[in-house]
Amino acid sequence: MDNTELLGGGGGGGGAVWLALAAYLILCIFLGVRIVPQSEKHVVERFGRLRSVLGPGINFVVPLLDTVAHKVSVLERQLPNASQDAITADNVLVKVETSVFYRVTEPEKTVYRIRDVDGAIATTVAGIVRSEIGKLELDEVQSNRAQLIERVREQVRMMVDDWGVEVTRAEILDVNLDEATRAAMLQQLNAERARRALVTEAEGKKRAVELQADADLYAAEQEAKARRVLAEAEAFATAVIAEAIKENGLEAAQYQVALKQVEALTAVGNGPGKQVVVVPAAAVDAFANAFGLLRARGS
Repeated sequence: MDNTELLGGGGGGGGAVWLALAAYLILCIFLGVRIVPQSEKHVVERFGRLRSVLGPGINFVVPLLDTVAHKVSVLERQLPNASQDAITADNVLVKVETSVFYRVTEPEKTVYRIRDVDGAIATTVAGIVRSEIGKLELDEVQSNRAQLIERVREQVRMMVDDWGVEVTRAEILDVNLDEATRAAMLQQLNAERARRALVTEAEGKKRAVELQADADLYAAEQEAKARRVLAEAEAFATAVIAEAIKENGLEAAQYQVALKQVEALTAVGNGPGKQVVVVPAAAVDAFANAFGLLRARGS
């Protein structure tokens, strides 16, 4: 009986040991297996020092020795919109509103090299924006916004590289002016618009004068051409008459004169209404001679 009790007691103690071992194994498995979500990375430490960085999925660590010290999200983050003052190269005070997006790429750098990564990035962006705007005049800031944003973005990326983060976007949302500067710029803009209107009107008048001068010149050229043609025709007619006189003598010239006299008398007689034409005797003799020459010429 004593032996049975001893055996029974021994069996109960062995079961407890096995139960403890099973519990320990389950605990080790529980502590040694780490499931990391897709949106996170886990930083593992061993005795206070960096051991490894666990990526998404199932990971194994040494139980009781390795601990997950930091769980870092790798999702893209947006810093609150910040507003800071800056002075342009032409001494104009502007208020610049910025927006920054970033994500963590190397968690071990983020957790061991910088305490407040959001504040550090915001301060860096503010300093770079002030520096870049200080190199430009106000008109250049307004007109070259895209180039300014690109320069700010590149410099921010280089500055934050040691912190294990990547700046995905850095935007300048707005550039505001104080009321005095805004009023001065509005006055300058109105003056520029008035100047452009006057210049446009003056150019229009100048163009109209130029067109009128071109039209007058063209008319003068056409009139000169017409006169030249008429002169050439008269010269040609004179040459023909001269040639006829040369060939036929004075009779040809008298014939032409008689022809013109008859034409003139016919025109006077065909005038409107009834009129009496008084012809001197010398003219009648001249007409008689002309008719005689015409009859002679006709026969």
